[in-house]
Amino acid sequence: MISDELKNISKYAEIPQVAIDFLKNLTPDIELGKHILKEGIYANVEIYNTKLQQNSKLEAHEKYIDIQLLLTGVEKLDYTKTDGLEISEKYDEDRDIMFFKTPKRFLNSVYLTGTNFVMLYPKEAHAPQISPDGTCNEVKKVVIKCPL
Repeated sequence: MISDELKNISKYAEIPQVAIDFLKNLTPDIELGKHILKEGIYANVEIYNTKLQQNSKLEAHEKYIDIQLLLTGVEKLDYTKTDGLEISEKYDEDRDIMFFKTPKRFLNSVYLTGTNFVMLYPKEAHAPQISPDGTCNEVKKVVIKCPL
C-alpha cells in the first residue's frame, strides 16, 4: 500500500499519469458516477455515509489497484495483507471483489482527510468507509481503478 499526501502523488512512477492528472485537477463539485480516464482506467465518484467500525468489511480485488481520495469529509480505512484471512464472500469476478471475516490480528489504519490518498494492491485487504469518531457522516470519494 502507498499512503501519502496528494501533493506528492507525482513521485510514484507506478501511478499512471492519467490518474495523477485527474486527481490533481479534481474539485468537490465533480459529477457523481463513473469517469473513463483511459481505456481500462476509470474513476468512480460517490457520496455515502461512513459506517460504524463493527459494520465494516475487509475486501480485496484481483484485477484492479485502487487509488482512493476523499473530496469531502473524513473516513478511516483499515488494511492488512490477505495472507491468513478467512473468506466470508468468495471472489466475484464481475465486480472484482471478495470479502473476509474480521481477523483477530491487529489491523493498520489510515485516515483519509481530503489531502491524502491511498493506493491499494491486490493481496491488500481493506475496510473503507469507517467513521473516524463513531458518528456516521456524509463523505464524497473518488476511487480510481487501474488494471494490473
